[in-house]
Amino acid sequence: MDVNKIRQDFPILAEQVNGKDLIYLDTSATSQSPRQVIDAMNDYYETYNSNVHRGVHTLGTKATDAYEKARMKVRSFINALRFEEIIYTRGTTAAINLVARSFGDMVVEDGDEIVVTEMEHHANIVPWQQLAKRKNAKLVFIPMEEDGTITLDSVKSVMSDKTKIVAITHVSNVLGTINDIKEIAKITHEHGAYIAVDGAQAVPHMAVDVQDLDVDFYSFSGHKMLGPTGIGILYGKADLLDKMEPIEYGGDMIDYVYKTDATWTDLPVKFEAGTPMIAEAVGLHAAIDYLEELGLDNIHDYEQTLVGYAYDKMSEIEGIEIYGPDKDNRAGLITFNLTGVHPHDLATALDSEGIAVRAGHHCAQPLMKWCNAHSTARASFYLYNTKEEIDQFIESLEKTKEFFSYEF
Repeated sequence: MDVNKIRQDFPILAEQVNGKDLIYLDTSATSQSPRQVIDAMNDYYETYNSNVHRGVHTLGTKATDAYEKARMKVRSFINALRFEEIIYTRGTTAAINLVARSFGDMVVEDGDEIVVTEMEHHANIVPWQQLAKRKNAKLVFIPMEEDGTITLDSVKSVMSDKTKIVAITHVSNVLGTINDIKEIAKITHEHGAYIAVDGAQAVPHMAVDVQDLDVDFYSFSGHKMLGPTGIGILYGKADLLDKMEPIEYGGDMIDYVYKTDATWTDLPVKFEAGTPMIAEAVGLHAAIDYLEELGLDNIHDYEQTLVGYAYDKMSEIEGIEIYGPDKDNRAGLITFNLTGVHPHDLATALDSEGIAVRAGHHCAQPLMKWCNAHSTARASFYLYNTKEEIDQFIESLEKTKEFFSYEF
C-alpha cells in the first residue's frame, strides 16, 4: 500500500493540534474518514436528500436505491448468505442490545447460563448482565491466560447443558487479543448453544466471513471502519431473525396497524423502526468501497508491521508495562502504562505534542481489574499511520517519562 498516497485522502491529517502536525493514534475509538466517504454523504444531502421506501418521487426512489445498495454491499463485504440478514442499527452497542433483549429473552430461561469473557467491552457485558437478571440466569466467564488470551480448552471447560449463549469479542479493544471465533462457534454449537460476536475491532482490520465463521450473530460499527458515526450492523442468521420480535416500533417496520394491535413487515426492515440512517448508509457504502480497493489482507499485513515496530520500540522504554499478547499475536493496538505517570497525564502530555491516544478504562472495567490497573493508555494504529509517526510517539513518551521523573 502507498501510505503517503492514502494519507492524502484524509483531510483531517492536515490539521495541526497545539501547533504540531496531528498524529492520530486513537482509531480503536473512532477511525478517521477519507474524502470519498465525506463526498458521498455530502452528495446525498446536496442532490437526493429524501426519506426511503415510502416515497414514489424521484428523490425518494434514488435515496431508497442508495440505502439498499449499501445493505447489499455490507452483505457481500462480510459474506452473509442473504441481504435480509443485514440489519441497520445505530452501532455495535445497539446491535448487541437488540440480540440480548429480543433473542436472549426468547431462548434464555431460569437457571440457564450465558458465557462471556473478562475482556469484553461494557457493551458486550452489561446487556447480558441485564438479561441474566431478567431471566434468573447466570453469567459464566471463560478463564484467561496470563497474556490475555483464552484457550479452546478453557472455552470447553465452562460449557454445559445449561449454556444458551456465548457472547464474545472477536478482537479485544484493550489487549488486542484475536479470538478464534470459528473454533469457539463450533464448540458453542456442539453444546446446542448460540454465539453472538462483537466484531467492532475486527471488521475494519481483517477479512471477516460470517458463513465461514458460522456465527449466529455478528455486530460492528461504521465509525471504526472509515465510515460515519451513528450507524452499525447486526448480522444474524435469517432463521433466527425470523423468530425474533422487534424491540422498537414505528415507521417502516409496521405491516398493518389495527386499533388494538399491529403486525410487522418482513426482514430486514422489521428491526429498523423510524427514519433510518440514510446518509450514514451511503457513507458506510463508500467506506467499504475504500477498504475493498485497498484489500483487507493488505490492511491487516500493514497494521501488523506497524504494531510490531511500535511494540519493539516501546518495549525498550524502562518502566513501561504492555498488556496483552506478544507482538505476533495481537491486533493493531497497544495498551500500556508508564511507571510514575498517570494515563491521563500521559495522554495530556502527548496531546501537547499533537499526538492523540486514549486514556482511561476503555469501557472495560472488569478487564482493568484483571490487569490490576485502574486505567491505562492505548495507542491504536490504522492504514493511515506511519513508522515515522510511531518514532515521534516514542520520542514523546521518553520526554514525558523524563518530565515526570524529574525531581523538582
